[in-house]
Amino acid sequence: MVPRMKPKRPLSAPSAFVSDVHGNLPALEAVLAELAQRAVGHLYVAGDLLLGGDQPLEVWRRLTHMGAVCVLGTSDLALCRVDERQLQPMDVEGQTRVAQFIATRRALGEPALLQLSRLPQELRMPLLDGTELLLVHGSPADPLTCLSHDMEDDEMEALLASDGANIVVCGGTHVPFRRRLDDIEVVNVGSVGEAPEGNCAHFTVITPKANGTQIEQAWVNY
Repeated sequence: MVPRMKPKRPLSAPSAFVSDVHGNLPALEAVLAELAQRAVGHLYVAGDLLLGGDQPLEVWRRLTHMGAVCVLGTSDLALCRVDERQLQPMDVEGQTRVAQFIATRRALGEPALLQLSRLPQELRMPLLDGTELLLVHGSPADPLTCLSHDMEDDEMEALLASDGANIVVCGGTHVPFRRRLDDIEVVNVGSVGEAPEGNCAHFTVITPKANGTQIEQAWVNY
């Protein structure tokens, strides 16, 4: 069972939340440079860290070196658990994906894959105003089933599953959005490495306050 994390101290400083880096180091560096200009020093990542780009090991080392707090995404879990010998691509596109999957595993090596496998699937954080934030790749009902901007409210409510968190920060769909359902704020932070716009990296800055929480969604070109 993948562990879960719940820090005891409230989130008290402006913090960045991103997702879906997908091994894209230039995109990650562009976001980090923008965050440095904003004096935002804490980074939380909602999974899908490494598969897809040309520099998975460099991305992993960068995130590890800076102390980023990460949760597992769908592709992260696959990298850790799927036996590449069992993959049987059906077409040319499938062959390309399998080759990329194998190349990513080779680039990371067993030590990094072991570290990756130990990441939690969710992280809960108390906030200064007494509310709670949940960081997850997909949704409270299923960490691997994503909350998307085109869902109807009742579909989204089913995936929130009466979780109890006041702010749900997620990724997976690569499209950033915010939606309030009753007393729950859903914040999909989009994608750093595979934004649909191309050469654009999404990020969200959350600033906890005693009288509420400020949420800003933004992007940077690279």
